[in-house]
Amino acid sequence: MTAAAVPEPSPDQAPTADPEAAGHSGEPHDGNGIQGRLNWLRAGVLGANDGIVSVAGIVVGVAGATSERGPVFTAGLAGLVAGAVSMSLGEYVSVSSQRDSEAAELAQEKRELAEDPGTELEELVALYEAKGLSPATARTVAEELTAHDALAAHLDAELNLDPADLADPIQAAAASALAFTLGALLPMLAILLPPPGWRVPVTFVSVLIALGIAGAASARIGDSDVRRAVARVVIGGAVGLAFTYGVGHLFGTAIG
Repeated sequence: MTAAAVPEPSPDQAPTADPEAAGHSGEPHDGNGIQGRLNWLRAGVLGANDGIVSVAGIVVGVAGATSERGPVFTAGLAGLVAGAVSMSLGEYVSVSSQRDSEAAELAQEKRELAEDPGTELEELVALYEAKGLSPATARTVAEELTAHDALAAHLDAELNLDPADLADPIQAAAASALAFTLGALLPMLAILLPPPGWRVPVTFVSVLIALGIAGAASARIGDSDVRRAVARVVIGGAVGLAFTYGVGHLFGTAIG
């Protein structure tokens, strides 16, 4: 009996070994790297937003009490410096704690692999089974990854941690201070450059526009509703500015 001939696939059905032709470059996607960049971008937007709101409240409040440029500039500069230092220190402490925790987890995983590699292998197999792989496939994957780099395999499967990408507290602190400072410069310029009668209105409009842009950017990054985010931050900013101006005008007039 002769074997049936197997038809050759047509050109549009034939598989291709070229990853470009398959619609992708063949390069692995760095999901953690993309997420990390998004987190940094979101933190930058929020830091700038804090700088805008904090310093705008200070300068508008002082402008409600006096029309002199000197006190407004001094108060705004003090608020900018204090806010940038506070944001920087807070971010440094927070990220340092995160890095310490990551380093402790890394050391613990190294110790467990050195003391009981067999149990760690079984743990890795169980993790891959929990992700949906069959027992045989999970064991094959665990054994091959363990042979290649046992520590990296466990850090990825158990902790979603990359030892080459631990949190950097100095970088985080510098980025936070820079974002706050850039945001704070807007209300400083808006309150100092116009003539006295236009200072508060120009600052109000400039700050609300900037807050709207920051709210829209934050919503885009977080894939949330843009109109709701913009409305929330603009209304909150307007109420805050009106309140600080009223406080400055009331108490500045009463005390002065």
